[in-house]
Amino acid sequence: MHISKPRSILLAGAVAVTLSATALPAAFAAPSSTAVISEVYGGGGNSGATLTRDFVELANAGSAAYDLSGFSIQYLPGTPSAGSTWGVSALTGSIAPGGRYLVAQAAGTGGTVALPTPDATGTVAMSATSGTVALVSGTTPLTCKTAADCAADTRIVDLVGYGSAVVREGSGPATGASATASVARGTSLADTDDNAADLTAGAPTPVNAAGETSGGEGPGDPGNPTEPGTVRVHDIQGTTRVSPLNGQSVTGVPGIVTGVRTSGSRGFWIQDATPDGDARTSEGVFVFTGSTAPTVSVGDSVLVSGKVDEYYPSSTTQSITEISAPRVTVLSSGNALPAPVVLDAASVPNTYAPSAGGGSIDALALDPTTYALDLYESLEGTRVQIADARVTGATTAYDEVWVTVKPNENPTQRGGTLYSSYTDQNTGRIKVMSLDTTRPFPVANVGDELSGTTTGVMDYASFGGYNLQATELGTVTDHHLKREVTRKQKDKELAVATYNVENLDANDEQTKFDTLAAGVAVNLSSPDIVSLEEIQDDNGAVNDGTVGSEATLKRFTDAIVAAGGPQYAWRYIAPENNKDGGEPGGNIRNVFLFNPERVDFVDRAGGDATTPVTAVKTKQGVTLSASPGRISPTNDAWADSRKPLVGEFRFHGKTVFVIGNHFASKGGDQPLHGRYQEPKRSSETKRVKQATEVNTFVKSLLAADKSAQVITLGDLNDFAFSPTVNALTDGKVLKPLITTLPAGEQYSYVYEGNSQTLDHILTSPGVLRFDYDVVHINAEFADQASDHDPQVVRVDVNAPK
Repeated sequence: MHISKPRSILLAGAVAVTLSATALPAAFAAPSSTAVISEVYGGGGNSGATLTRDFVELANAGSAAYDLSGFSIQYLPGTPSAGSTWGVSALTGSIAPGGRYLVAQAAGTGGTVALPTPDATGTVAMSATSGTVALVSGTTPLTCKTAADCAADTRIVDLVGYGSAVVREGSGPATGASATASVARGTSLADTDDNAADLTAGAPTPVNAAGETSGGEGPGDPGNPTEPGTVRVHDIQGTTRVSPLNGQSVTGVPGIVTGVRTSGSRGFWIQDATPDGDARTSEGVFVFTGSTAPTVSVGDSVLVSGKVDEYYPSSTTQSITEISAPRVTVLSSGNALPAPVVLDAASVPNTYAPSAGGGSIDALALDPTTYALDLYESLEGTRVQIADARVTGATTAYDEVWVTVKPNENPTQRGGTLYSSYTDQNTGRIKVMSLDTTRPFPVANVGDELSGTTTGVMDYASFGGYNLQATELGTVTDHHLKREVTRKQKDKELAVATYNVENLDANDEQTKFDTLAAGVAVNLSSPDIVSLEEIQDDNGAVNDGTVGSEATLKRFTDAIVAAGGPQYAWRYIAPENNKDGGEPGGNIRNVFLFNPERVDFVDRAGGDATTPVTAVKTKQGVTLSASPGRISPTNDAWADSRKPLVGEFRFHGKTVFVIGNHFASKGGDQPLHGRYQEPKRSSETKRVKQATEVNTFVKSLLAADKSAQVITLGDLNDFAFSPTVNALTDGKVLKPLITTLPAGEQYSYVYEGNSQTLDHILTSPGVLRFDYDVVHINAEFADQASDHDPQVVRVDVNAPK
């Protein structure tokens, strides 16, 4: 198994490395994101070896060629003596992005198989079991012989110590090297500056810059045969999610090319035209060609040799079974493709995934007639077909669209698919992408139809899970989804709305301000109060200590006026710099807009970034100690997270308390489609703490005045049926209004083809008469100003008790 960064998008993150006294200190070098030593083998020519020479393989994990002019590979014995010196092998040329570079070293008397043509050749005799290899900028021999001394030499680009090497990176050297085993990184090329963690032992697999492997390429050669070998695709795929041949080399695997991907994770799919009759074993597999564009075409009959590998896009996803470092023989072209498997309401099971009690489902035998994820896995790499599929997730900026093959599965009133519980997953959802880069991808909104037949190959990705890589794409039937416009509040009604405006700052394009402003002025019909989430400081992600949002809010409120709305005033409390999470440098916060012609804001001094607001009981009822104020801002529930903003308003002689929220995100939760079932929702713990803090504050208001009218609203990043909302409503002090709508309207956000609710408005028992509406203007549309739909509640503050 290897766990990798996505091949087209590198995920941001930091890796903490703990070093022992004998390991290279942290100052040695930052982990390389470009050139690395990808494999080291010192057993060439030894007794029992297959290969005749030692080698060092380099790789480039970057997106641009890496120039090796003037560089060298240097070798030091694992336990150097006083007279030991570094052996130097000069390098020339460059490493292509995603490519390999092979340095041949000394030959021995054993072995029978030559290396592929090396890109550089040295004469260093490396130990099979222990040594240190360094990639060095320059050809002057290194002089360091300890980890500490080497730490000071900035010429070292990457270093691998193996066996019992004194000089190594991290907690220890890579282990397991021998006459028959090299130490190598996974195909992810992950470099955490810890040799023991980054490299593992296995059969040597040298690859040169041309992508050639050992054994030559002549006709009849075992690495490039003209007759099929004994292994078929279904043997590789097996009856579980992990190949029984994982890590092994295969030769002459036959198949018909069914799809070719020339960008991103490059490669092609093959499918065996003679299936084995076992529904659990897929007949298709992906052949990963790395930085090299595939040279095959759909319809080619091929024999593929290479290494079977399980590629995990992330640590929590399922894997993709593939053949890596391939060598391909094309036997013929223009062959008929295997018939696609039809996916529809009858063929896809109603249960989503098997349970492993929260553990991995990798080893569970597939049951494609019972579980949808098992069905999709059993079709991994296989041709599939859908027809007349309803769109449940609009076309994204990445040219993908979500559809359902089950038109009657939990439909919303506007054509989506409702996500209604943790245990009732929507099994008919599938993401559709296209392998045809010559045609524009169709633009579709929720409720449209991908008409006709769409045919392609079943694939898997970290975002969204199983997806159909289309070779033949249907056409979009436009069902003319309209953006909603809510009614105008009556004179006696206080209209309060919530809107996540998605990282709005003064540097954004005017079109974003204008579109969001129209949403407030037109679609929300100019509410009296708007609680905004994701307002950033005035220079957005520029991390220079700026925390104010005056320029951002001036542009936004001016745009609302231009769209026909009122001249809103605003209130907020600026966060401490870089203390509220969100985009680094953005200083995200909650903000109240209010129409001073309709409602009064009660300003009361004392509110700041760290002072908690409290309920103050008076003879006239409850008031706030500060307005605006923040709820328990120094409590660890809000660490690196947006703090709730509380404001006291007056409308038609009545006091109304509004609490604007933006709870912690779902980042870190295991995906619905992942290999851990049931998935853990680790982020939930923090949101429950936050909900408890808000609930406690609302209880303090009601303890001082049980009839207090409190409106709590915002992006809670959780569902109506979640523990978060349960904690927020504890004691029935708040009522979630989303549950008052018909089931088909209970959503404000669309994610991976699921219509769901993250945004909420809740009211206290003192709010006796209300009219509530989720205003669908964004989440279901390919063209959206925000990924959230706003919502509004209209309250009769003087409703008789």
